[in-house]
Amino acid sequence: MESARRAGCDCIVSLDADLQDDISIVKNMVDEYRKGCEIVYGVRNDRSTDTPFKRNTAEMFYGFMKLLNVNMVPDHADYRLVSSRVLEELRQFHEHELFLRGLFPTLGFKTAKVYYKRQKREAGVSKYPLFKMIAFAWKGITSCSVAPLRLAGLMSIVCALLAVILSIRSVACYFLGYTVSGWTSTMIVVLFLGAIQLLCLSLIGEYIAKIYTEVRNRPRYIIEKEI
Repeated sequence: MESARRAGCDCIVSLDADLQDDISIVKNMVDEYRKGCEIVYGVRNDRSTDTPFKRNTAEMFYGFMKLLNVNMVPDHADYRLVSSRVLEELRQFHEHELFLRGLFPTLGFKTAKVYYKRQKREAGVSKYPLFKMIAFAWKGITSCSVAPLRLAGLMSIVCALLAVILSIRSVACYFLGYTVSGWTSTMIVVLFLGAIQLLCLSLIGEYIAKIYTEVRNRPRYIIEKEI
């Protein structure tokens, strides 16, 4: 993309590395660009060439990202047309590992979708085996949302409440004579210290989430047009 910007291109089209995308729709993408769209997404309207496992996990991923309030285009990979204006604005994002699928929908420019059927693989193997797909999904989640940190904080609060309940139960068992000597005090100490540690970790996680947001130094707004 940087090379295209330096070359003075009005727009570029990026393709998937596996070369299974239908290049015949590039003309449709250019038509949408001429209508004023700055970003044109190539979206698959048929996943019949994928295995059932890959289709189901892809749907789960997009659903989970939507649950995290991450704005993504379902069934869109890396097949898109991007204008030079968008490329120029993209330079303001200084992160080393940009999750482009989650970033482009947040830029705010006029967009369009062009649907196509992805071709069946004729040779070679997928460049995204299972473990690489999991790593890619985790990169998307951690790049676009601090929800995992907030989720850890919520879990620590739940565990702290359970620790209080179990501590009360341990004391009740002691007075009812259901325990051996030293068991109640040991349980209370372990539960209390565990709850304090989890609450402290959740507090640290909240500060880390704020630090993460600040160090990315993303622009707060993008000026689309000056009147």
